[in-house]
Amino acid sequence: MTTSLEQAVEGTQPRRHRDLIGRLLPWILLAAAVGLSFRFGKYPVSLADLWALGSDRLNGRQGGMDPVAAQVIWNIRLPRVLASVLVGAALSGAGAAFQGLFRNPLVSPDILGVSAGAGAGAVFAILLGLPVYAIEGAAFAGGLAAVAAAWAISTCLRRRDPALVLVLAGICLDKLLLAVTSLMKLYADPYSQLPTITYWLMGGLNGTGWADVLAAMPPVLMGLLVLVLLRWQMNVISLGEEEARSLGVDTGRLRGLMVLAATLMTAASVALAGPVGWVGLVVPHIARMLVGPDFRRLLPTSLLLGAGFVTVMDCLARVAGIIELPLGLYTAVVGAPFFLWLLASARRGW
Repeated sequence: MTTSLEQAVEGTQPRRHRDLIGRLLPWILLAAAVGLSFRFGKYPVSLADLWALGSDRLNGRQGGMDPVAAQVIWNIRLPRVLASVLVGAALSGAGAAFQGLFRNPLVSPDILGVSAGAGAGAVFAILLGLPVYAIEGAAFAGGLAAVAAAWAISTCLRRRDPALVLVLAGICLDKLLLAVTSLMKLYADPYSQLPTITYWLMGGLNGTGWADVLAAMPPVLMGLLVLVLLRWQMNVISLGEEEARSLGVDTGRLRGLMVLAATLMTAASVALAGPVGWVGLVVPHIARMLVGPDFRRLLPTSLLLGAGFVTVMDCLARVAGIIELPLGLYTAVVGAPFFLWLLASARRGW
């Protein structure tokens, strides 16, 4: 009896160490990613410059640091780092919510046509020659409209499995909107509009400023607040439709709120950075490997890992080549092989 008790106690110690590592590692990775992103770029910035600018801003005085470095840090580097953190957190949080809501490990934030709708809205605004803020607004509205259409179709086509019907409606709308986007590209000016459309559809944070970050922050925070408030019920609905109803959960209302929250976050991130793939699909799997499927711990871990991942990829996009390549290319090149490795190395069922 004593021997069994000692073995049980010893077995819990490695588990506690793994839990501690799983909780601390995302914070460490995010801090390292933010530090590297501030440090490296076409204009190198030292840690001393970062410290001097931070202390000057907190104390409300003008320091003696290089004014060019101050402008680079405050007006270029800082909003871009904040944008990468927002985009990564929004996509990974939405991916974790959708995967749990639809009980499918292959679900990503654009499963309901959000990215395709945002792309169609942005391309239409570019064809009209609208300014940048109008293009971002059209992308955000297009993403919301696509999900609203998918939800309306799934409501009209009531079946025994409403979640499956919603996913299928979203996939159909996604393909339709991609075709509409391709059709609009045929009518674009090949010398001025078409390059802009092509580059935007690749995803990137080039030219991101404070206005872009402040516009994307409210919908991301609103969606995140809803996910945090519903994290307890999310664990219940992951058990299945009938089990959740037997426990007193209004699955229709919960599904609507979760889809709305995740859509707000995804649409805001796509409007800010364009379509950035693989983040919402890969990062929740990594978070699940670290902390398990409990949504109360899975959500914050996914947010931190996604923010760090996109920040690192954006830093690579700025410094890896002679010219800056789109962010979406780096996330695809890194995310796709890593997801295949996850599939090959996974020993337990999802």
